[in-house]
Amino acid sequence: MKDITFDKVIELVESLPEEQRESLIEIVKKRLLEERRDRLAQSIKEAKEEYTKGEVRKGTVDDLMRELS
Repeated sequence: MKDITFDKVIELVESLPEEQRESLIEIVKKRLLEERRDRLAQSIKEAKEEYTKGEVRKGTVDDLMRELS
């Protein structure tokens, strides 16, 4: 895959018929959304684990600022 440049990919995509380009765009958009959803789910899982372990603190913004000072 290293031999394929971004410009070559663009060239290949532009050579597709319009309908196939539109389909490709939809596929890429859906995969990006799935990746974002997966990252968010992982982040939520990690936050829950940290909360369960007691690694999460509660407080106001003022509490946080005092702690950082």
